[in-house]
Amino acid sequence: MSKNVTKLLFALMLAMVLVLAACGDKDTADNGNNNNNTEDPANNENNEDNGEEDPADDEDSNLFSIDDFSQSKNNEGEPIEGGTLNFGLVSDTVFEGTLNWNFYSGAPDAEVIGWFDESMLYMDDTFTYTNEGPAEFTTEPYETDEYPNGVTFTFTIKDGVKWHDGEPVKAEDWAFSYEVIGHPDYPGVRYGPDFSGIIGMEEYNAGEADSISGIEIVDDKTLKITYKESQPSLLTGGVWTYAMPKHLFKDIPVAEMQEHDLVRKNPVGMGPFKVKQITPGESVVYEKFADYWRGEPNLDEVVLKVIAPEVVVQALQTGEVDMVDSFPTDQFVDNADMSNVEWLGQTDLAYTYIGFKLGHWDKEEKKVVMDPDKKMADVNLRRAMWYAVDNNAVGEQFYNGLRWNATTLIIPPFGDYHNSEIETPTYNPDEAKKILDEAGYLDVDGDGIREDKEGNELTINFATMSGGDVAEPLAQYYIQSWKAVGLNVELIDGRLLEFNAFYDRVGQAGDDDPNIDIYQGAWGTGSDVNPYGLYGPDQLFNFPRYESEKNSELLEAGNSLDAFDTDYRIDIYRQWQELMVEDIPVFPTLYRAVLIPVNNRVVNYTIERGANMGLHELGVTQEEPFTHEG
Repeated sequence: MSKNVTKLLFALMLAMVLVLAACGDKDTADNGNNNNNTEDPANNENNEDNGEEDPADDEDSNLFSIDDFSQSKNNEGEPIEGGTLNFGLVSDTVFEGTLNWNFYSGAPDAEVIGWFDESMLYMDDTFTYTNEGPAEFTTEPYETDEYPNGVTFTFTIKDGVKWHDGEPVKAEDWAFSYEVIGHPDYPGVRYGPDFSGIIGMEEYNAGEADSISGIEIVDDKTLKITYKESQPSLLTGGVWTYAMPKHLFKDIPVAEMQEHDLVRKNPVGMGPFKVKQITPGESVVYEKFADYWRGEPNLDEVVLKVIAPEVVVQALQTGEVDMVDSFPTDQFVDNADMSNVEWLGQTDLAYTYIGFKLGHWDKEEKKVVMDPDKKMADVNLRRAMWYAVDNNAVGEQFYNGLRWNATTLIIPPFGDYHNSEIETPTYNPDEAKKILDEAGYLDVDGDGIREDKEGNELTINFATMSGGDVAEPLAQYYIQSWKAVGLNVELIDGRLLEFNAFYDRVGQAGDDDPNIDIYQGAWGTGSDVNPYGLYGPDQLFNFPRYESEKNSELLEAGNSLDAFDTDYRIDIYRQWQELMVEDIPVFPTLYRAVLIPVNNRVVNYTIERGANMGLHELGVTQEEPFTHEG
């Protein structure tokens, strides 16, 4: 029997064990997990240097901790001149192929773009912009009667920063990104408060102005952007830091750019590697850009290919790929001793969650509209579903401790903003049943399944994504856990959904599938603690379609002028975390580790946040990759 089949059967058995426990004695074993780091876990020391054991060495336990992993490759040998690095994009589906920062919407495309294009500003380990990147910046107050608390950013592009066609990157290229995203015909998902906060942007977006008054191109290298209000998030992700080669895009109508060959087939960036060849959705061949502003890259070539989760281990063992974007943590325990790779790891800037559809997206008004008649409108139903699942056990049994129970929507790497003391529903099926009884969700006909409050059949349609060995058994675990408290939950269409189809149906295109009642999603938070982009009332990515006066009030306060006072901002976001536990438009399920296996021939690689090492420094010590011996 294969390892994958064994793991699937084990996971299904776990689900049934947990269901039986839920139906029996409420005094179940404590599956607590203390991996919730409240500080950024960045650590640049190698395991050999800090006295830690290699995470693969613990034969007495199948549980691991993210604290056991280094974040930087232990260089063994000197890089050869040139060479090819093979990179695996782990996915059970093709990448969409929208290869431009201004238009992409999914993480796979971002991985592809990251090899050939980059941000104009870099960040340090506190998620704050620095002057180490292709551009430097300064700020100064902007005070008028209309905007007494405004701020102007002055950006200066460094010498030698070029597009892959040899043209210099200019201030007009950076401004052009804003003009495209703010344009009335822009078809992408980027436009939001980060852009509408610029003076004159709303008028431009509405078609009432031909230019953006708050953006000034001073000269070829200097750009000024003036915001209506100075906000903390402007320094931690609120400035759009990606340029577009205007000389290539200027004659293309904005509405047609997303499907143009410059986005789909022949993208041009300013990063250390340039696109040589694309096999749509499957692979990309990059060649080094000798005129890269930080210096000529060590490698001659990088080959990116999509690797299905079920064959990623084989691809790593045979050396087909040297490294991957993220290794499926559910497969780590069986492969921790892979001899030809070094394992790097860190806490992800992400969380998984269960979301409840509470309304719809008004495409004309570009805002969330709550629907009081939605099936999941009763917060008691939502709270009971949170109590019904044991995420501690999920993290330990499905992910061997490399995912762990999530409590709040502000993640541990955000330090003091993360409320580690918040009280949230934890696994208690008896409490779930009590809540449902008191709320009027009763088993009227005695078949073990509850009806709705009017005595009608209640079926809750559940959408979740395919991908990896655990996807199916995990979905079945949640379904069985909810069944154990009397709720009939069924997979939408009776199956898991492919990545792109899933996000389209939950609302990424602005059209919410009315048949979906709940869904399991995952958010990458980015570098900014501000959650407005995911839960603001005018945000497309607010997939639950949730809004409330208190939510809007707190989100606005968290990014206000007063929020430059760190203590004030911490207090506001702690209040917001409490509100999310009260209203439950979603509930977080797991925080997670990112594991990166790197072939032993690779040198000069780190995943440490704020590290100044770039992809141009990547190298290999020999032509052929090491293979697994075992």
